Amino acid sequence: MFKLDSGNLTGKCLISSPYMEDEHFGRSLIYICSHSKDGAMGFVINKKIREFSFADLASQLPIKTFNPEQNIDLHQGGPLERIRGFVIHSTDYVKADTVVIDNNIAISSSLDIINDIAFGMGPRDNIIALGYSSWRPHQLEQEIINNDWLITDTKPELIFRTKDEDKWEKALNEIGIAPANFSSFSGHA
Repeated sequence: MFKLDSGNLTGKCLISSPYMEDEHFGRSLIYICSHSKDGAMGFVINKKIREFSFADLASQLPIKTFNPEQNIDLHQGGPLERIRGFVIHSTDYVKADTVVIDNNIAISSSLDIINDIAFGMGPRDNIIALGYSSWRPHQLEQEIINNDWLITDTKPELIFRTKDEDKWEKALNEIGIAPANFSSFSGHA
């Protein structure tokens, strides 16, 4: 059991319960970038945006014309402020606005990182997320007690190098849970 004010979920991932049917969070893997007594913030990292492309985003920003060598995906970071962009990325790229979460992962939200990604000068690994997810004080802890979320350590392989459609199930498997065998029973001590 974790203490409510310890902030120990910062840098962890939340795996949605197999029984969660929420339209935003069902079958989600969420990277938690901040957790304290004041609440929590994170990003869904396994759901691509299909109706809006990186080229669409670039056309709305002061980014010069470019022809990316590879497809650059956008992700649904969460239901809040969907027009606000964040980049979850490897720590080989750190600028003035970058918040380093741990040795492997950082968060940036400047136009510079989007521009650098567009021209192949950004971080080695990255996920561009539009929007974010947040929880008010004690809300996330209660959802964990209610078995809405499971917790796993963050691994760059899972975050950046696993196909989005495989991340949720792979995260469950890494903590020893087969989604087909998940029980909705929860006991109380």
